[in-house]
Amino acid sequence: MTQAMPQRRSSRQICWLIATLVVAGLTASEALPFLYTNARTPINWTQPELDDWQVEVQPRSILPHVELKRHANRTNSQPADSDAEFLERLRALRQNRTSPRMLWYDAAAGDGLTYPPFVDKALKLFNLKQVAFEIENSVLSKVSCTACKAGAGLLQHYIKSGKTDAELMKMIAQYCTNLSIQSPRVCEGVAQLFGSEVIYVLQRVNLGPDELCSFIIGDGCGDVYNPYHEWEVVFPPVPKPPRLSELPMPLEAAPFFKVLHISDTHYDPHYVEGANADCNEPLCCRLSSGRPANPNAAAGKWGDYRKCDTPKRTVDNMLEHIAETHKDIDYILWTGDLPPHDVWNQTKQENLEIIKETVKQMTEKFPGVPIFPALGNHESAPVNSFPPPYVNQVDISINWLYDELDVQWRRWLPQSVSHTVRRGAFYSVLVRPGFRIISLNMNYCNNKNWWLLLNSTDPATELQWFIYELQSAEFSNEKVHVIGHIPPGHSDCLKVWSRNFYKIISRYESTITAQFYGHTHFDEFEMFYDPHDLTHSNSIAYIGPSVSPYYDLNPGYRIYYVDGDHDTTTRLVIDHESWIMNLKEANLYGYPIWYKLYTARAAYNMKALRPSDWNKLLNDLTDNQELFEMYYKNYWKNSPARPTCDAECKKRMLCDCKSGRSHDRRHFCADVESKIDEGSSKSWKNWLYRGLSNSYSLISSITYLPKYLLSYG
Repeated sequence: MTQAMPQRRSSRQICWLIATLVVAGLTASEALPFLYTNARTPINWTQPELDDWQVEVQPRSILPHVELKRHANRTNSQPADSDAEFLERLRALRQNRTSPRMLWYDAAAGDGLTYPPFVDKALKLFNLKQVAFEIENSVLSKVSCTACKAGAGLLQHYIKSGKTDAELMKMIAQYCTNLSIQSPRVCEGVAQLFGSEVIYVLQRVNLGPDELCSFIIGDGCGDVYNPYHEWEVVFPPVPKPPRLSELPMPLEAAPFFKVLHISDTHYDPHYVEGANADCNEPLCCRLSSGRPANPNAAAGKWGDYRKCDTPKRTVDNMLEHIAETHKDIDYILWTGDLPPHDVWNQTKQENLEIIKETVKQMTEKFPGVPIFPALGNHESAPVNSFPPPYVNQVDISINWLYDELDVQWRRWLPQSVSHTVRRGAFYSVLVRPGFRIISLNMNYCNNKNWWLLLNSTDPATELQWFIYELQSAEFSNEKVHVIGHIPPGHSDCLKVWSRNFYKIISRYESTITAQFYGHTHFDEFEMFYDPHDLTHSNSIAYIGPSVSPYYDLNPGYRIYYVDGDHDTTTRLVIDHESWIMNLKEANLYGYPIWYKLYTARAAYNMKALRPSDWNKLLNDLTDNQELFEMYYKNYWKNSPARPTCDAECKKRMLCDCKSGRSHDRRHFCADVESKIDEGSSKSWKNWLYRGLSNSYSLISSITYLPKYLLSYG
């Protein structure tokens, strides 16, 4: 029986780009002291030119945007000029520096790469697949940390040695291919798509591998102090309202909103039934994946549990099912990631076409229903590339995406949000009197967004704008729901950004009544606590399941019931349901059946869905193995491909639930881990005791057998 940890799904921005440089750096560490030296050139930070965008003078949504329908049977309610000076200093440093020769690069052989015997041996010892797996799934360890430092150091060395961008990208593709990290076409695509961006950024920062990898990987690579990526948001001088000892429970039988949550569609327009689902590339089930080796390797009609995204027929069927089954939806939360996982082969134009097509599809399936979208990390090309506003050169600016989002989202959003959508793809809308939805662009916390290495200080001034919106909502006695793509406690979220966000949630806990995210593809939740009192839970983040089965998952979506329009409304989530389609049965019988997997309050025996109720559930999941197994089944959307979950797996999962602040697990998870360890120890001791007791009983019974059986007679 195999054991595996729950895999955190995330895109692979430069997984292979870094991995291609990893081995070379590790195997030549002694010959390349620049990778591991303690003597580092002092950092000379260049602050990018900031714009003069002012939060408080921007227009706001102040009129209720949604007119509720009455449903039968219920009441519902440009880099800075100083860059040139900085690059000149790098050139001066290079002229006075002796760079060790790359032992595996044979200049006499032209573009060829040679590997000495000791490098060849080291390649076999180094677990390159482990690095690729960890980066793909955002479960990062010291293996990935060492790999990151080696790869980043080596790439920086090549940049400083004066190689051109074309030479660097060609070398990256060659390493990737020669080391069999990916197929040649994937290696070439990764080098071309991501290489120029990474090179551009690394030419403009003076951080060593330790700082770079601590920034990218987080607590998996040590907490290296970096003063140039430490910053704090500013709060207005307004006292925090007194917190309630316990939030009131929503009234039973009161008006409510019925809300649909769709996330991570990852629609693949090139999915082909019968194509190879077991290919050696990041995304399969396409004609380009080749022929399947046997019938079992063929892609299913409605999708596949292997590395395949969602066929159009499955998206169509799901939307038709929702429109038919849930005719009384009041509004929709749509938390991003529309394009597929072919991250080596994407173009801006193709991603825009997918966005346009899915927006058109949603509009047609749900006419007249308000939709509140959030931007995913896959919408950009290349994936995870979201330059802040100060990066405004035409060829690398993100305006191509944000301008189109403003056009497409205008179908559902008021005109007043256009300025923030075009600036940073975030917005705030007053949905109903006293109720506001704020959509955040979580790509500004994405540690795979390499542009943040230039300057991570509140990109696009999003968090300062967020505080302004929340303070205005507090003054107006509004309750707020926050939506986004990457959960703020996820390892893909930058530590300094997440820490500031956590403070904001704590300050405005009386205003923010729920948060909604996607990204992980699993069905889960995330807790928030008072930073100074971890016994006080102050917010809950609902992480909705993916439509995409990528990978080992069933497609799914969520329905929330939110406290509606009445005099004592709390705007809390009253209950939620998760609906799924059994992909195995759909492919077997030729037609999908969508069904309700569970309802939160009934499944977990919860009085309500307040933060305190979720905190109690978290404690129950730690102590009650049977309850945890139910949660684990729902987490995987009842997938028959889910792995077993041992004690380490359980610790990771529950720690994820408790950590609304990223890369700070030691601060939040000690009690959960100790309880699980204690329970595992008891289980082991009980097993051993029962085994010894049974053995003793058996031996004792033998002594009473007749003597002739014991050969005494």
